[in-house]
This record gives sequence, C-alpha cells and structure tokens, in this order.
Amino acid sequence: MSQHLTRLLERSLWVRSLTTAELKRVRADITERLIPAGDFVCRKGEAVDHWHGVAEGIVKISNIALDGRTTSYQGLRAGGWFGEGSVLKTEPRRYDVVALRDTVVGCLPRHTFSWLFENSLPFAHVVVKLLNERLAHIMTTLEQDRLLDPSTRVARSLAAFFNPVLYAETDRRVEISQEELGHLAGVSRQRVNRALRELEELGILQTEYGVVIVLDVERLAHFEP
Repeated sequence: MSQHLTRLLERSLWVRSLTTAELKRVRADITERLIPAGDFVCRKGEAVDHWHGVAEGIVKISNIALDGRTTSYQGLRAGGWFGEGSVLKTEPRRYDVVALRDTVVGCLPRHTFSWLFENSLPFAHVVVKLLNERLAHIMTTLEQDRLLDPSTRVARSLAAFFNPVLYAETDRRVEISQEELGHLAGVSRQRVNRALRELEELGILQTEYGVVIVLDVERLAHFEP
C-alpha cells in the first residue's frame, strides 16, 4: 500500500473502530487515484462504487441547478471522507466532487464498506455519526447561502476543516489558497482577501502565502461581523 494511503488511514477516525482483521481487509482492498486540479473525482449521475477519502489535496462537493447556479455543500482536506450515504443507497450519485488542486483520493470498494457496515457494530455507529454530521452541515450550508455575509461564509468554510467528527488531526495549519477558499465559500478571491484580513485583525487566524493558521477554532466557527 502506498504512503498516501497509509497516511490517509492513519488520519481517519473510523479506522480506530476496526479490529485487526477488519483493518487488514481494508488495507488489501483500498486503492488510490490521482485527480488533476479542476477534474472530477465523482460526477452527478454516476453509479456509486466506492467510498472516498482525501489522502492529499482539497475537494469541493457541489451541485449545479438547472439555472446554472452552484451550491457548494462542503470542502474536504486530507483526512476527510465523503459519500457514505451514497454508498449505502443504490441510486446514482446526486452531486459532483471536484479537485481544487492536484489531489490523491483513496477508494474503498462498496462491497468492503458494506461488509464492514453489516459486520462491525462500532463501524456502523461511526457511519451513523458521520451521516448525522453531514445533515447538520448541509443545514448550515443552506443558512450560509441564504443569510450570511461573505466574511462569515469564509469563516464557516474554514471552520469546517476542524470538525472533530470528520477529522482526527488537530493541526491548525490549512494549506489553501484564497482562490480555493473562494470556491468553497462561493465568493470572489478579493472578498476572501478582505475577510481574512478582518479575521486576522481580530486575532482569530494568521495568514502566510497559501496557508491559513487558525488560532481560535471556536471563535472562527461562530464568527459574525
């Protein structure tokens, strides 16, 4: 198994629920894909054959309405997994997933995921917790799209990278460009720049070239101007 996949499993909270035998099967079945920046990891309407984890890079989960408007549901950095609800159902995927930079994803086959879900009660509990967290995040996203100002949208998009249900690591450094953050928040790069300056002046974060260092996750998650 590659170093990318080894590191991904080390970063994944759900792996801690597995027995030695279960983890051995996961390690034997998981594969990886390299997705160039701007390409699709998954496309709306496709059959769902794998559960995906981000080993390196950043992806955006979104949907495009008939009138052309895009709704961004979530951004995921390394260590995050997505699509457990889609794997459990037999219908085609209902959203697109795009790599915002060159990205490596881990692909766990549906049959392996289903085997774990049916035979490992701890794993099933983790999946239910993930599904509940997705629902809460989508509700927050709807509020963000309809009610929140651009600075708050930027703050909430960053705060999502520190969700303790989705990520095992507590590293406060996020490697992300202003353009990438703009794609996730649904605002322009210029507006992201202003929002980051505002958050930096408040002592909530620091910025370096291509990096955001979050100093106070709680204040970031509940930021309002």
